[in-house]
Amino acid sequence: MNKPHIVILGAGYGGMMTASKLQRTMHMNEAEITLVNKNDYHYQATWLHENAAGTLHPDRTKIKIKDIINSRKVNIVLDEVISIKPEEKIVKLANSELKYDVLVIGLGFESATFGIPGLEENALMINNINSARLVREHLEYNFANYHNELEKNNARLNIVIGGGGFTGIEFAGELINRIPELCAEYDIEKTQVRVIVVEGAPTILPGFDEELVEYAVNSLSARGVEFINGAMLKECNTDSIVYEKDGKLTEIPTMTTVWAAGVKANSIVEQSGFSTNRGKVEVRKDMRTPDYDDVFVIGDCALIMNEQTGRPYPPTAQIAIQESGTVAHNVRASVRGEELQSFEPNLLGTIASLGHDDAIAEVFGRKLFGWKATVMKKMSDNRYLLKLGGIGLLVKKGKFNIFY
Repeated sequence: MNKPHIVILGAGYGGMMTASKLQRTMHMNEAEITLVNKNDYHYQATWLHENAAGTLHPDRTKIKIKDIINSRKVNIVLDEVISIKPEEKIVKLANSELKYDVLVIGLGFESATFGIPGLEENALMINNINSARLVREHLEYNFANYHNELEKNNARLNIVIGGGGFTGIEFAGELINRIPELCAEYDIEKTQVRVIVVEGAPTILPGFDEELVEYAVNSLSARGVEFINGAMLKECNTDSIVYEKDGKLTEIPTMTTVWAAGVKANSIVEQSGFSTNRGKVEVRKDMRTPDYDDVFVIGDCALIMNEQTGRPYPPTAQIAIQESGTVAHNVRASVRGEELQSFEPNLLGTIASLGHDDAIAEVFGRKLFGWKATVMKKMSDNRYLLKLGGIGLLVKKGKFNIFY
């Protein structure tokens, strides 16, 4: 009798943790397990803003899949997912196809551009290692070229960040800390550089505690970040952006627009015919799709409603890591014919970095500011590394100095 085939799509937080848990808790003769990912590495998505600002090398953020996943227990397939055919239980890859008995979809997110003219063509994103590297190289290119042109072009030194949510604010904090280094390297006065956050809501970090938001605004403003709130981006060009505020259109000359104002689930999910809510699968309590008992969805592709607020839980790394425990248990249970569990989120808190030595946090009902929140951020990151790869990965990749 053939062993059931478990296929996990994506080596993000949810996919990697699920694969790691299954290889530890299932016997090799119980099932064949395959992990599919485009690249040979997993990465700390919560560190991408540092890669983009140029304050952390991408190699620190990357974690080789083979360092975590035992290839004798889990097949590692490096390929791109093209489509899923749930009726046929087939995953079509760029170079092959896989038949599955149980499928776990953890394909991550894409940027949502909301149809804003020129955004997809001209804006930079912070979606993965390569896009973050491109942001860093683009910034350095513009600084290097500022003195190499016959006429100084201030658009090269105006950096616009579209979106004042977590990604936008964490990038702004990291970037404003790096500006003095860039200015010293390229002989540019710091006062010539502008970092501008354009946010559609009345304030940055919508939904965050007001006192913590006020601290974040004051901290970033003191270092030179400008905020334009209640403003909607209307157009993104190669050398400018146009925003609307109070019915008035304003243009800012810029050759660097970093878009961080929206994400959506990987479009493959919706294109494959799964029932979706705004592109995500509104999973059952046990993390399965509404339509198929053999398909689980995790991370950015899954929508889980908070019954108390009537709103979806935010698709954070914390949620994805917690989901992996339930998904791994239920995948194993479905193979063994055992009872499935329901997923119950246990939000431990929320932390937003404002640069490598500053942060805000709301954890265990307490508000933390500055270095105390920074310590909590580093502890959270290190805790994940320990859970994923043990003490060896923690020693190799962990952050232990808050002033690194």
